[in-house]
Formats: sequence, C-alpha cells, structure tokens
Amino acid sequence: MESVAGVKKAFFSYRDYQAWNKDERCEIIRGEASLMTPAPPRRHQEISVELARQFSNFLLGKTCRVYTAPFDVRLGYELKRDEDIHTVVQPDISVVCDQARLDEKGCLGAPELIIEIISPATSRRDWKDKFLLYEEFGVREYWIVDPAGQTVVIFSLGADGRYGRPTVYTEEDKIAVGLLEGLIIELESVFRQ
Repeated sequence: MESVAGVKKAFFSYRDYQAWNKDERCEIIRGEASLMTPAPPRRHQEISVELARQFSNFLLGKTCRVYTAPFDVRLGYELKRDEDIHTVVQPDISVVCDQARLDEKGCLGAPELIIEIISPATSRRDWKDKFLLYEEFGVREYWIVDPAGQTVVIFSLGADGRYGRPTVYTEEDKIAVGLLEGLIIELESVFRQ
C-alpha cells in the first residue's frame, strides 16, 4: 500500500483511496485528498463514545444503525463505480436508517444524521467544507459538537434542500432527536468531565 502523502495526482477517486495505506486515515472531498489529524484527544473520544452509546442504546432492535469513525461514507451523484466516487468522508458519528445504503465498505450515499466533533485543527473544515457537502448530498441532520464550548449546533435540512437556521444546545440541555422519535440525548452526560 502506498502512502497518501507520496501520491502525485491532482484528482482522486474511491479507487485511489482503496489503494492507500490503511494506517493513514484520510478523506477525499470533491477529488481532493487530505490526511486526517492524528488520533483525537481523549476528551473528543469521551464525547464520541457517550453520544454513540446513547444513540446505540435507543436504536437496539430498530432499523437505524449508528457507526463511529473510522467508517467510510461515500458521497456523489454517480455512485456505481469506485472510480466515479470522488468524496469519501469519515464522520465522527453516522446514523444510517436506509439499509440499502450499507455494504461491506461502509455507507454508499448520505446517512440520515452525521455528527462531527470539532477541534482547532478541524473546525474550519467541519463548519464550512463539510457543512456545504452534507447539505448538498442531503444529510437530513448535521450536528457540530464543540467540546471546548460544550455546545451542540444542529442543522436540519429543509424542504428546499438547504440547512435552515441552526438550533443551539448547551451542556444543561436535552435534545429531542427529530429524526428518531422518542430519543432524548442527555448533554449533561455527554459533556461530563
């Protein structure tokens, strides 16, 4: 397997991605590859595990499934061949309800809900690049979790296919998950130190 950093090419596909060294986590957005930051801080992991636990406990025995990074989400308009897929991301948490989108490689198409936990190194990418990407490909809810500010910002896809004004939650709040009726996320336990 070759290193992502050593590849000399301007535009990448999922086929290229599969040939890279699996020890190097990377993403491709619109054909542009970038190495992901080293393992996230312990706090990031604690928040991710607690969110995934709450989702997973609720979804036990239901159709929807929750996946945590590294989990490949392949996005695009033409998703038939690996060389036609030019966007592969690894969200911190993905909730997939359409079982037809799941295969042995991950998710082919947009999950219903994606959660990204930001850090100083990923903030711009999560707020701008991924926001636009997830909106374009129809991710119904996009959550941005800020460990430092202890906030969760939720964007929901409107009938016009655009994210509307976000809803902001703080560490004392409980989130009634709109896509999963009956699921209440307890942020106090998510942000507990």
